Order: sequence, then structure tokens, then C-alpha cells
Amino acid sequence: MPVPSLIITLIFMVINAATTNNANNPFFIDSAYSQRTAPTTAEATTSSSGGPYIGVNVNGLATSRSEAKTSSPSIPPNYYDDSFRIISQGGMNHVRLVFYWEAYEKDPAAFIKELTTVAQTADKYGLKVMYDNHNFHTSSWLDLTRGNGFPSSFFSSDPDLYPNGGGGQTAHPTAKLWWTNWWNRSVKDASGVDGWTLQANFLKKIVSTVDSHPSTLGYEILSEPQVHSIDQWSKIGTYNTFMVNQLRTLTHKTIAYSMNIPIDLKSFKSIGVTGPNLAKMAPANKANVVFKISMYGSPSTSSFQADKLRALVQAYKITGTPLYVGEWNNVKREKTIDEEGQIVSKINPELSDINQTEAIQMVQTFKRIGAWGAAYWIWNFQSHIVSNYNLIDVVSPDAPIQTTQYFDIVRTAYSTVYGDIIMPTGSSSTTIQTCPDGSAPDANDNC
Repeated sequence: MPVPSLIITLIFMVINAATTNNANNPFFIDSAYSQRTAPTTAEATTSSSGGPYIGVNVNGLATSRSEAKTSSPSIPPNYYDDSFRIISQGGMNHVRLVFYWEAYEKDPAAFIKELTTVAQTADKYGLKVMYDNHNFHTSSWLDLTRGNGFPSSFFSSDPDLYPNGGGGQTAHPTAKLWWTNWWNRSVKDASGVDGWTLQANFLKKIVSTVDSHPSTLGYEILSEPQVHSIDQWSKIGTYNTFMVNQLRTLTHKTIAYSMNIPIDLKSFKSIGVTGPNLAKMAPANKANVVFKISMYGSPSTSSFQADKLRALVQAYKITGTPLYVGEWNNVKREKTIDEEGQIVSKINPELSDINQTEAIQMVQTFKRIGAWGAAYWIWNFQSHIVSNYNLIDVVSPDAPIQTTQYFDIVRTAYSTVYGDIIMPTGSSSTTIQTCPDGSAPDANDNC
């Protein structure tokens, strides 16, 4: 064989081998899903060191109370001061504060007072805060024991349509009906004011309270909204556009919009969870806007998580809005039957866990896709049945906060992958790590 022909043959052999290895590598994102430097319209910033915002989710008391529950746990004294000091000393520069709209309705004064404490304490320790408008199972009206989120006034005005305790998970017909009406902008309170306007007014209260603080990084419109049909993707885009336009009358800080639930193997087909559909959720005004995603498993070990990440990265490529991993952990789910006889997917506490290697692998993935920021789930003064959800251990209300092994795992993962992150004092444009052909590096940072 002539030498030139031999060289050409060897080149093709190397290319084919690389393609085969990448195809079997869950970290690999092929050229169809590769990331590029964000367009100039996406002006989200990173820390002054050029690194991302890294940290943890934080749960409070007055900002997390459920309207359905009459009793309330006790929060440790100096909870935020001690927590933010430990987080800052752990080399992190960011917290995502989880709050619930119905907690504000339950006690507005206590809610705003706690927000102020958060902002002032974050100022003190140089942390940046993303204020996250959260919901879990829609509302405590629909899920009396575990739900939290939307105020009961959206349901109690029509209890025949939305029965108390009717179920707020994606599998429940009542939740499906309510979310469908929400995206159609037909949900109203007892006075006839539509829900979108009421939520915008609520978020403006948040902005007015904390926007002047240097610690305020931005605001998340609504964490993990439910999608129940293919035609709802563009409606969510209209909703996010409305909310961004409303908030931009008061703030120029970062605004996050969130990926949907469910995202599972079934929903890939049933509601069309694809990159192009996920991209339809983006607001029209993308200036200083990020796309919040959740990763509860490693793409290096789960083909489902790898497929999910590819779809999310493709949505980024279409919209140019940087990816913000607002929640990450490692959990295992299993199908079970709930109290209403519905088949649901629930976390298995015994099978769920995260070790140091897994945590480093996940953070390496965030760096590889150029994530704008990341926050581990969760820092909470109340213990959780899933052990890796417990970053701290509060023995009693008067005892000092003790961190668990999982805080050490998270801290080590961040420092291993990102090194020492400088506390943000300025900003710079976010950039994406890519190979010469535009594709993402593989698990070993090779192109």
C-alpha cells in the first residue's frame, strides 16, 4: 500500500475509533448538541475569577412555611450567620435560597423579615444569592402533607374543580387540570385577578426587598413547572416573557427560568421533552437570563441522565441562555403506589447516596458543559429521610450547626474541579469549553 494511502487509512481508523468511543461515552455531546460561546444577548455573568457560582441550596423557616400546617419547627439561633459563614469558609461563593409563595401569604411580615436577614448576612460573608420561587407538588392545598408553593386562594375559590387534597404531583388529574389552566392564564383568585399578574406582583415584593444588596445575584421565576401536553411549551415561553418583562421594570440582575417536570423516559415521547421544545420556554428578552436545570444523577453512569443532559444542552445551543445547575445530587427512584392508588416515582432513601468520586464526576460535567453556576441540594435545619440531602445536622434548636460528611464531599468536589473560587466582586462574560470542531470534550477532557 503506498504511504499516502496508508496515512489516510490510519486517519480514518483513528476517527472511527474516536467516534465509537464517544458514542458509548455518556459524557459525550456530539456536534448536534455542542455548546458555543453564548450570544451577546445572553449577558449572564460569572464571578470575577472567570469561574462559576458554586454553592448549595438553603432552606429557611418563615420563607418555607406551608399554609396547610399549623405547627412550625424551631430554627436554630443565628442560623443564617452560622450557615453562611460555614459555606463561605468552605470555599463557596453562592447560595440558592428556596422560598414558597404560600409562605408569604401565611405570614408576610415574617417572610420579608427573613429575606432581609438573608440578604444582610450574605452581604457580610460575600455570598451571592439566587432567590428561588419554589413549588413542590404544586401547593399544600392539593397535597396536605408534602405540598408547598402556590397560595390556597388559587384553589379554594373553586373547591369542586380543585378539591382540597386532590393531589399536586404530575400523575394527579387535579394537578394536570390546574397547570393546564395556569398556562392558559385562566387561573384567578377570588377577586378575579389572573395568577400571572398576582405572581409578578409577589416577585416584585421580593425584588424591592433585596435588589439593592450587593449579595443579590438574581431571581428564579418558578422552579420546575409542570408540563402536561406538547402545546404547553410555547405557552410557558409566553409566561416567562411576561414575568421577565415585569421584573425588568425593577431589576437588571440575573433572572432564571426553569426546566420542567416531568423529565423521564416516558415524557421524552408523551409530552415531547426535546431540545427544541425546551427552547420554547425561553423568554423573548434573554439579556442576563439563565436556564435553571436539575441533575439528580450522573451522566457518566446513567444513560437516562446523559440523554436528558443532551436535550438540555441542545436547548442552550438554540437559545444561548447559559445553563445553571440550580439543583444537583444523586438519587435513585422506584415506582410505587401512593395513598390515592396512583403509580408514582419516589426516591428510594436506602438506594440513594453520593460518594466523593460521584460528586467529582458530576461537578466535572458541570465544568465541561460550561455551567454558569451550580447549587447542591440541600442545606436544611430539618433532617431528611434521604441521608445525602442532609448537609447539616441540627441535634437540637440550641445546639450549634454541625456539617455532615456530605458537606465535605461537596466542598471537596468543588475545590478539586474548580480550585479556589474568588468571591465575586465584578463580572465577566461567560464562556463555554469546547473542542476545535465545536463539540464538548469527553470524560477525560480530550477532544
